[in-house]
Amino acid sequence: MKSMRIELLDFARGIALIAMTIFHFAFDLELLGVQEPGFISQDHWKYFARAIATSFLFLTGFSLYLAHGNGVRWHGWKIRMAKIVAAAILITIATYFATPDQYIFFGILHAIAFASLAGLLFLRFPWPIIVIVAMSVFAMRYLGRTEALDAPYWYWTGLSAANPNSSDYVPVFPWFSAPLMGIAFAKLSKRMNWLEAFSQPKLEQGASKFVKFLGRNSLIYYLLHQPVMIGLMLAVLWISGNF
Repeated sequence: MKSMRIELLDFARGIALIAMTIFHFAFDLELLGVQEPGFISQDHWKYFARAIATSFLFLTGFSLYLAHGNGVRWHGWKIRMAKIVAAAILITIATYFATPDQYIFFGILHAIAFASLAGLLFLRFPWPIIVIVAMSVFAMRYLGRTEALDAPYWYWTGLSAANPNSSDYVPVFPWFSAPLMGIAFAKLSKRMNWLEAFSQPKLEQGASKFVKFLGRNSLIYYLLHQPVMIGLMLAVLWISGNF
């Protein structure tokens, strides 16, 4: 069941990656001047981006419980954590030089790294308590913001009254609520014996297999898809005489 369970999670991650690629394609159209400024700030794009980030973080919490709910496997956790932190640092450095006015200092990878660490504290809590904590984390973004945390080194919390300029800003409040809900749902699924039902679908043919492949290599895909996509778009613009 563990093998099939992982396949379903990989498939879900793959769907999220495809959705992310669509959003980043739209983002790049504005970045390269193909679309007018403000194109990506339209409500439907903002909600689409939030849904994508929520899905990634929810799956992070769900997977965290399935992997470590019966006891933290420190060796595997440390290796995965090191990869995520290294990738997050790489994204910060790359975007600092590429887009210094809106570089990513606490984006989705930083949020996943935080959730992978802080989420360990909640693995033993009953799922209703985790849901309550998740709702509190979400509410704090809107009830607990204060100018006392306006210094840039507090931006990662999401409780600053100021709104920092970043192309990918996923602060702890409210976004840590999503992995907490993932943990809670995983615990509830185990309690209700839903995991066996989740293991039934077969994902070995056609598009499903490709989507699962993307999800299984999600970190590599995340790091490479933007440079490749921007490079291809620049090539098309250059060939067409628009760059």
